[in-house]
Amino acid sequence: MGPRRHELIKMGGELVGQLRGPAAQQVREAIAGWRDPRAKALRQRRRAVRRARLWTATGLTTGTGAVVVETASAAPGIAVPALIGAAVVSGVAAVSTGVRAWRLHKQPLPEGPPPPIVLPGRGSQAREPMSRLAEAEDTVRELLTQLSAAALVPPDAVTEARSTGAEAASALRAVAARIQVVERAREHAPPVDRGHLTESIRALRAQLDQGMDGYGALIAASARALAASSVATPRHDLTDATDRLAALASALRELSLG
Repeated sequence: MGPRRHELIKMGGELVGQLRGPAAQQVREAIAGWRDPRAKALRQRRRAVRRARLWTATGLTTGTGAVVVETASAAPGIAVPALIGAAVVSGVAAVSTGVRAWRLHKQPLPEGPPPPIVLPGRGSQAREPMSRLAEAEDTVRELLTQLSAAALVPPDAVTEARSTGAEAASALRAVAARIQVVERAREHAPPVDRGHLTESIRALRAQLDQGMDGYGALIAASARALAASSVATPRHDLTDATDRLAALASALRELSLG
């Protein structure tokens, strides 16, 4: 990468840093979408298909041109061999790019990026746990991806852990949403009722903290499984943490609905 490109990237980063509000969010989402491995794989597929079609069309055109020249001219000279050579080269390139396109379409696509996380306001009791949750989700995603690639635990254990982690995160965000609603209600409530609402917020925050502890246990079990050299113990730890987190997520959902 040349110095000119580095300079352009730096300037682009500075411009994004100067943006505020919805425009900045849209730019960041566009950049994240461009860097997304799934979007990158889809772009590679499309490019390979376009190249295969281009080389196929070129081969057909040059081959047809050779036939026309041979038919129309009594002394075609070097035109026909040149066109035939171009057709052969195009045909080989078309086959090569076609095989590449086929292989790219056979490969499974990477997982898409998670949806952008909108944190609660800075004064909310839900902000700090939700900030931790966003970071914890990234950590779990990386750990489970490496566990799957290294085949240190069975695929079904990784799938179950990933699914349970997503369910737990959803349940935790539902509790956070309740906290924010109660906080807004407290602002408009009579002074005599604000103490009771404050206690309710504290109780909900305690539920969030408990849920984050359970989510942290899943992270710890995943990390132990990735660091271990044997298979039996990591699988047991990961399965146990997954089961406990699933029970906790179920309890949080019931409380949110209650």
